[in-house]
Formats: sequence, structure tokens, C-alpha cells
Amino acid sequence: MEFSTLFFTLLFVCIMQIVIPFVVKRTVVFGVTIPLEETSNHTVRQYKKRYAGITTVIGLIVLASLILVFQMEGLSTDQMVLFGSFLPFVVLLGGLSLYFYFHFKMMKVKKARSWSKQLKQAQIANDTEQATDEMLPAFVQFIPVIVTAATIILTIRLFDQLPDQIPTHWGPNGQPDAYSDKTWLTALGLPLILFVLQIMFFSIHTSTRRSGMKVNAAHYTSAKLRQLRLRKYTSWFLLVINLLMTMLFTFLQLNVLYEKLFGNIVMILVPLGFLMLVLISTILLAIKVGSVDSDLEGKVPTDQKSADIYDDDHYWKAGLFYFNPNDKSIFVEKRFGIGWSINFANPVGYLLVIVPVVIILVVSFSM
Repeated sequence: MEFSTLFFTLLFVCIMQIVIPFVVKRTVVFGVTIPLEETSNHTVRQYKKRYAGITTVIGLIVLASLILVFQMEGLSTDQMVLFGSFLPFVVLLGGLSLYFYFHFKMMKVKKARSWSKQLKQAQIANDTEQATDEMLPAFVQFIPVIVTAATIILTIRLFDQLPDQIPTHWGPNGQPDAYSDKTWLTALGLPLILFVLQIMFFSIHTSTRRSGMKVNAAHYTSAKLRQLRLRKYTSWFLLVINLLMTMLFTFLQLNVLYEKLFGNIVMILVPLGFLMLVLISTILLAIKVGSVDSDLEGKVPTDQKSADIYDDDHYWKAGLFYFNPNDKSIFVEKRFGIGWSINFANPVGYLLVIVPVVIILVVSFSM
């Protein structure tokens, strides 16, 4: 069971790393803006193929390493799981290194061929278009808090009945392998962490909805449709992850409150099911907002709206980190990957993402 979980997780990470250049906007290649007519350029296509080829080799090597480790004798299950858990980071680090390599090569190509002079990347933050926004209502992201509140109330009522040692971690076999002395923090740790996550999901959803829509004036209609689709499907993705996290944390908390409520098989299958559903949801999001589905530039009629020519590459540090003090948006569409990135020039973004993470880490290490 441990091997299957690690293998499919690693396989998913490998596949996502391989296909990233092909599911992002066609006019942004390795974080560099290029003209639409150059998206089929031989050099651009070669860079994408080389990235995919090298990441495929890296993926095959780490998958083979995982198989070999689980074939070895003398290693405990915990040691194998620890090694397998480290391998996805190897793939991610390899993909990130390749990204930087091809990012700087693309910058040189863009400069050498004077593509900046061809760009019609006039972009505007268009708040008025949000009347047609198809994102879910913000309150929907807050509904799971009802379950968390009920779990907290139940924990308070049963606190005196809890054992002196409370499980705080479960091993690959579904059995608790770490305990802490009973305190209010250890008893309420899981639902408190869940509550912080739910507040963060709600805040990200609300802030994304309020962020200005970045539309390309040269391809106004298609850019607007892409933004609307991205917002719609990411709001659903946030809700799905919110609900899955709520179910998983509530399941674990019930197991703390009612010892032996669930058997070993259930304790193994529920986290595994959670992982598989998260992976499936991520794949569906990539398909829905990938270039095949929503990069509509040049495929639909465009409005003839005048705007200043604007190439925003200088606001993207290394093509990954968006820093624009003139943009009030908190979140903007990623340039490499699927989803959203923080506007690092807006301090509100730090409050919405980094502060909750710090709180979760403090609570986790205090349990």
C-alpha cells in the first residue's frame, strides 16, 4: 500500500512537470512573453521538447530508484517511505533548474530577434468586467467551517474522557506512531489547523475575485474568456480541496475522540482516497485551464480597442515572481504552471498566505 501511494504520487508529479510548458499560455514560454505568431517558432518548440525530454529522463530515474529501494532488504518500511517522500522534491527541483535554464535562453532569443518590438501586449486591470464573473459565491468556501465548529464543540464536550496521551501522527500502516500529553492545544490542534486552512481558502477566493482582470488589448475577447474560465475553475478547485481537507481532518479528529472507531484498513484507505482525489482534481484543473481549452488567442474574434503597447516581463522576476506596486491585484495568473501567484508588491498577499502557514506550523510543533 505504501509503495502504491508513493509510486502514483511520484508518477503524477513527473507527468505534471513534463507537460507544464504545453498547458500554460502559448504566448508565455518559460516565463517570457513572445508574439503570438512566434509560438510555432522552431527554437521555441525545440526548447519545450528538450525540457520535456530531460524531465522525462529525470522522472524515469526517480521512479526506478523508488522501485529499487522497495526491493532492497534490510530497510524498514519507515525508511523506505521517508526515501520515497523525498523523491518528488528531486523531480520538482530538477524541473525548476531546467525552467531557469530555458528561461534565460528564451530571454536571449527574444532580445536577439527583437520580439519586444512586435509585441502588442497592452494589458489593463478591468474591474468592470467582473459582473460576468463565473466564480462561485464567496460564502460557499465558508460552508465547511460549520463542520469544523461542530468538531470543536464535540471535542470540548469529550475532553475529560480523552486519554492522557493523544495521537498526533499516524504511520503508513494506519496506526498512530506519535503521541503528546493531553492539553487543550493537542486535543483541538487538528480542527484549529483546519479552521486556519478554511479561512485561508476563503480569503484567497475573495481576493482573487476582487483582483483586476488582466486582459490583452490586442486579443481582448479571448483574453477575457481565458480569465473568466481560469477564475471559474480555480474557484471550484478551491472548494473541492476545502471539502476534502475538511473530511480528512474531521475523520482524523473523530479517530482521536473515539479510539478504535475506524479499523486499520479504513485508516489507510481514507488518506489514500484523499490523495487520489486531490491528484484527479489537479489534473482536471490543468485540462480545463490548459492551453488546449482556454488559450483562445487568435481563435475567436477580437475587439478593436485601443491601448498602449505594454510588455510586462519586467514585473516578473525570473518569470516566476510578480512584483508590480502599480497593480492593486493580490493574485495574478501564474506564468509557469496552473493557477495563481501572489503579487509580492502587495503586502496583503503575505497576510493571506504566509501568516496562516506560520500559524499552522506553530500549532503543529506545539502539539
